[in-house]
Amino acid sequence: MEPVELLRGLVEIESLSGQEQAASAYLVDQMQVLGLDAHVDEVGNAVGLRAGDGEIAQEIVLLGHIDTVPGDIPIRVEDGILYGRGSVDAKGPLAAFVAAASQVDVLPGVRLVVIGAVEEESATSKGARYIAPQHRPACCIIGEPSGWNGVTLGYKGRLLVDYTLRQPMCHSAGAAAGAAEEAIAWWNVLSEHIAAYNQGRERLFDQVLAMLCDFNTHSDGLTNTVDIHVGLRLPPDFDAEAFEAIARQLAGEASLRCYGYEAAYQSNRQTELARAFNRALREMGEQPRFKLKTGTADMNVIGPIWNCPVVAYGPGDSRLDHTPEEHIVIDDYLKAIEVLKKTLLGIQDTIVERAMAGQTQSMNDVNR
Repeated sequence: MEPVELLRGLVEIESLSGQEQAASAYLVDQMQVLGLDAHVDEVGNAVGLRAGDGEIAQEIVLLGHIDTVPGDIPIRVEDGILYGRGSVDAKGPLAAFVAAASQVDVLPGVRLVVIGAVEEESATSKGARYIAPQHRPACCIIGEPSGWNGVTLGYKGRLLVDYTLRQPMCHSAGAAAGAAEEAIAWWNVLSEHIAAYNQGRERLFDQVLAMLCDFNTHSDGLTNTVDIHVGLRLPPDFDAEAFEAIARQLAGEASLRCYGYEAAYQSNRQTELARAFNRALREMGEQPRFKLKTGTADMNVIGPIWNCPVVAYGPGDSRLDHTPEEHIVIDDYLKAIEVLKKTLLGIQDTIVERAMAGQTQSMNDVNR
């Protein structure tokens, strides 16, 4: 199957978080056609394997996600651009992984593992958490849009907060503050606390970013209820427990639920994997752009567990994530496949040489 057909077929299948079965089945079928040993695992991840000859000593994991946020964007190709929900976030990067893994030479002793993980767009990260204890890769590439000529080295952390206040009905002419006013006051004071924390922190990556995602009020005639949903993006040195304690204190009689916590995670551009991307992009005539993102990805989940070189890479403009205009430039998608092939060849050489050097050192130790 041609790479563009692969991507379009994947984008055409709706795969909201928790409803990825059809997309996973499609991707497994296509991976099998392209020569990968593929299956759907116990939690619904689409998994494809391609190995070189001999005993497997080194594993490279290409971890994308197959789920999307809601939003029906008509699938179409116009002027070399593919429109559709998930084309950027993150079926474009995932399809590029599959295409590159099926085309690149795999060295003896190396296995490529391509994973389309489920529920990345929800707070569960179910797919990534399931596969994390099953692998100990030499390196990992996360499938997220970085632009075909960019590489992402880190993502901010995350904390979700639900605020609920219930209080007896009061007359609008009375002196008591209404539930909605109390909730707004909490949000304003919390925002002031965050602004004070961010004082002197110049980079967005080092700041707490807070968004008031939902504000709902309702009444049964006797009780007014206000529900607020807040999303926070967190810097690497953030003390989530201390923040939660302050948020609860400021909330007064309201109830607060804090959940979905992920710590920020940052790699660096001196790892073997980052250098392999650097070489590949330069071979393509590009000046590599290394980035830190203010969002959160499955890098936050597997990075601390695998403790291996990890970056995020994929075609597409991340500013289009979750938007009604989501689309991917097909030429950028095809260029990303070539970058991935060059990178995979380069990193395979490096990890195989390192493994052989380690074996030689071990034999020398035995012979001493």
